[in-house]
Amino acid sequence: MAVLVCPAKHTMNDTIFDLFPSATASRFGRRQKRERGARLPVIIVTGFLGAGKTTLVRRFLETPEGRGTALVVNEFGSEGIDDALLRESSDEVTLLGNGCLCCNTRSDLQVALRKLVADRDRHKIPHFERVLIETSGLADISPILQTFSTDRALGGEFAIEVVLAVVDAVSGLKNLDKAPEARKQAILADRIVVSKSDLADIKTVKKLTARLKELNPRAVIDVAVKGDIDPKVLIDTGQTDAIERHSGFIAEASHSDGILSFVMREDAPLQWPVFHRAIETLITLRGPDLLRIKGLLNLEGSKGPVVFQAVQHLLHPPVELSAWPDKDQASRVVFITRGVSEQQVRDLLDACRSLGYVTGD
Repeated sequence: MAVLVCPAKHTMNDTIFDLFPSATASRFGRRQKRERGARLPVIIVTGFLGAGKTTLVRRFLETPEGRGTALVVNEFGSEGIDDALLRESSDEVTLLGNGCLCCNTRSDLQVALRKLVADRDRHKIPHFERVLIETSGLADISPILQTFSTDRALGGEFAIEVVLAVVDAVSGLKNLDKAPEARKQAILADRIVVSKSDLADIKTVKKLTARLKELNPRAVIDVAVKGDIDPKVLIDTGQTDAIERHSGFIAEASHSDGILSFVMREDAPLQWPVFHRAIETLITLRGPDLLRIKGLLNLEGSKGPVVFQAVQHLLHPPVELSAWPDKDQASRVVFITRGVSEQQVRDLLDACRSLGYVTGD
C-alpha cells in the first residue's frame, strides 16, 4: 500500500461543517439527546440465501413490538420474490395486519422510502413508526448504507438503528467459507441471529458461533430455536456504547477477503479540522476500501460527544449529542476496512496534526 500523505493546507471554512447557525448552537447544528433524534429508525435484515430472513421478519411483524412497521423487501434482481409474506410482484404497498405494511421494490430504494413517507403523510397508508428493510440473499448492504448518506432528505427522515444478519446453522459454515457475500453480511452486522439451530447439532452451532465471533467480535450473537427469538433483537443492537457499542471490540481483527476491523481511541480531545482533514484524505485515497466508519468524538470546543459516520467515500453530517452515554469520554472510532490498518490511519492523523490545521487559518 502506498504511503498516505495529507494534502496541502487549506481552511476549514470551505466546508459546510464550519457553519454556525446561531450563537447557542453547536458547530454541527442543534444538539440532540441521541443520534437518531426525531428520525424514523431503520432496521436492515440481511443474510445469505436460505438463512431464514423472511421467517424471522414475519414472526417479528406478528408481535406487539413489530406493530407499526413498514417492511421494504429490497430485491436487486429482475424477478420478484415468491413468498407467502408478499402477495404482489410489483412495487406496491401491501397491508399485512398488526399495523404493518409491506413494499416489495425492485426499483430504487430511495424512491420506495420517499413514497412510503409521502403516502403516510397523505393518509393513503396506515401510520408507521419504523422501517424494516429485508435484503436479498446475495445483497451487499454497503449500497443501502450509502443510500442514507448520499440523500440528505432521506438521512434527515430516517436513521439506521440496527443492521442484523441471519446465519443458517445448517449451511452457515459452508456459506461463510465459500461465499464472500455471506462473510461481508456477518462482518458489517451490529447483531447476528443464528437460525435453524434445532436442525443442527450442538457442536456445529458452537463452531458456527465461534466462527462468527472471529469474523465480527463486536456483534451480539443470538440463537433462534425453531424460528423463535425475542422480538427486541430486531429493534435493539444489544450493545451499550453509542458508537455501535463496541467497548469490547478487540484492538484489531483480520478477516478473510482482506477485511480488517479495529477501534481507534484517543484520550485527549481532538481538533475537528485535523480529524476531518485526515478522514477526507483517507476517503480520497482509499474510499472504496472503507466499508464502514462510525465513532464518538471528544472534540475541542464541543460540549457533548459528536457522532461521526462514513461509508466508503461518503460522509454523514456530524451530530453533536447533548451528553455522553457513559463515563468514558475518550474518542473512539470503529473502522471496518479492506486492507487499511489502524497504524496507517494513525500515521495520517499525525501527519495532519503536524501541518497544524486550525479553523480560520
